[in-house]
Amino acid sequence: MIKKSTAFKFLFLVALTILTLVLLKNDQFKTLFYKYVYTENISFAQINKWYQNKFGSALPFSKYFEDITPVFNEKLNYSEANKYKDGVSLLVEDNYLVPALDSGIVIFIGEKEGYGNTVIIQQENGIDLWYSNLKEINLKLYDYVKDGSLIGVSNSNLYLVFYKEGEVIDYQKYL
Repeated sequence: MIKKSTAFKFLFLVALTILTLVLLKNDQFKTLFYKYVYTENISFAQINKWYQNKFGSALPFSKYFEDITPVFNEKLNYSEANKYKDGVSLLVEDNYLVPALDSGIVIFIGEKEGYGNTVIIQQENGIDLWYSNLKEINLKLYDYVKDGSLIGVSNSNLYLVFYKEGEVIDYQKYL
């Protein structure tokens, strides 16, 4: 037997899909829709947070994992912070285990010129945060990362860059 909440979620999704398809027949809406979808930065982390607040977890068995606490749950520790390119260079211990500053979704893993190995997390607060100069990365693309969880291992300098809506923002507000 399907639970009422699951049935409601399914019907809501069907209604939303039908509404979008009907509205796409309207040229003005279609232009606005394509402009927003293809040119704007959509924060999937914020959508995920809103969805969980309104409807709970998308997976029906998440209630079985509520009592599990993470092994790694740390705060960022550094001895010195200096401006570096668009962000900040933090002096940390060599082989430093890098924690996530905020919860979000991994949207990029790879090499960034001048920064080295980089992970970009689209945080729930709308900020895209680059974690760079990493020796090891313990995440996969599109992983959901909770505040304080392990991102990877850094060299003695950890580079952070904060972006919001495509613009670099001052790191000092967030450290």
